[in-house]
Amino acid sequence: MLLTISTTHRPATDLGYLLHKHPDRVQTFALSFGAASVYYPEATADRTTVALALDVDPVGLIRDGNFDRRFTMGQYVSDRPYTATSFLSVAIAQVFGSALNGTCKTRPELAATPIPLTATIDVLPAAGGEGFVRAVFEPLGYAVECRAHPLDAYFPEWGTSRYLSVTLTGTLTLAELLTHLYVLIPVFDGQKHYFVGEAEVEKLLDKGAKWLATHPKRDEITRRYLRHRPTLYTDALTRLDEGRADPADGDADAPVKASEESLETPLRLNDQRYEAVTDLLTASGAKTVLDLGCGEGRLIRRLLRESQFTKVQGVDVSVAALQIASRRLRLDGQSPADRDRVQLIHGALTYRDARFAGFDAAALVEVVEHLDPPRLAALERVVFEFARPRTVVVTTPNRDYNVVWPSLPAGKFRHADHRFEWTRAEFAAWATEVGAAHGYAVAYHGVGPAHAEWGTPTQAAVFTAR
Repeated sequence: MLLTISTTHRPATDLGYLLHKHPDRVQTFALSFGAASVYYPEATADRTTVALALDVDPVGLIRDGNFDRRFTMGQYVSDRPYTATSFLSVAIAQVFGSALNGTCKTRPELAATPIPLTATIDVLPAAGGEGFVRAVFEPLGYAVECRAHPLDAYFPEWGTSRYLSVTLTGTLTLAELLTHLYVLIPVFDGQKHYFVGEAEVEKLLDKGAKWLATHPKRDEITRRYLRHRPTLYTDALTRLDEGRADPADGDADAPVKASEESLETPLRLNDQRYEAVTDLLTASGAKTVLDLGCGEGRLIRRLLRESQFTKVQGVDVSVAALQIASRRLRLDGQSPADRDRVQLIHGALTYRDARFAGFDAAALVEVVEHLDPPRLAALERVVFEFARPRTVVVTTPNRDYNVVWPSLPAGKFRHADHRFEWTRAEFAAWATEVGAAHGYAVAYHGVGPAHAEWGTPTQAAVFTAR
């Protein structure tokens, strides 16, 4: 198994400093499953290439049980010694550990400098094919080249195998490149040679949290990395969301809203949205708040930071989302007093529920656009007629603003699950009608950067009982 990394940074021999491996020597490192050798096929000021050659011991794999014993031939016919798998990730960590961590004692400024780098993975067992390889690496800024390998060189009519030679080219720090390879190589194979437990979640978060949280293939990468173990996968996604700069919408449809989130991420719109709602609820003087469609608890977490709010109740139709919210809010580890401030309940927003009554304020953050007209009419009665809080804050996308996003085709909604998206005039007409029918005054606010003609990407209405 061969991995090469090249640079044209001048002087290109600086790569030796970054890797802590001298270009004039061949070094060999003993590993639990074989040996790794590091050498430089070329080392000039104009271009330097380092090679990491992995020699996996197939006899050792059989002895240590790193194969599926249910298939006898698996003991003798295996791609493990020849392909980029979790063995290569382990080798990267052990042989290039300092570079992986971004440390270089002699040249610390060089370690933090983006330089032109090209990495070639000789044989990648790419489950999902070239399309998935590109979907994983291109959002990280790489130019990707893939070369397919035939099933049999003598019988090309048999087609190509799942094995690809992959070349990645980009300008980034060496630590970033090694981190991407370390995390992502096992994702394409899905057959880690060691037990996948909670420690793998920690490794994933340690190396991937900075870039994985906003990656469009985040969920699939995380699921594959953790070998489709639901408990680990859910925990990892929750913790990624907690630390990310641009969290997803906090409602039961968060996994479904990936495209909307990807569209809005450059604006950090989700952060602005939740902060704006928190500010509006704070200004209302409310002490108790009902978060309708609370999802994974992102608004609740913000509200609990403010001592003004003595009770916050989250409601969602998704039990799974409420479980994630409970973990996100760390309810089990809080003091009794803090736990008394928050309650999570399972319920539908379109049915009258006595548990919704008695709150000073209610919030509907990016909820109404997911309801068709009959269900929206039912929600209006549940909130404004029966629950009847003094203040209701509603946010929804501003369809006028959609033209600002060149990646959003004309006439398309921000997400396929949206039943509608209102213009500012349509939102005002709806809010005015609801307010008049149920005795509420309405004030309007914008959330996000304002366009001179199209307004803000999110529009908000604050209903105040007369």
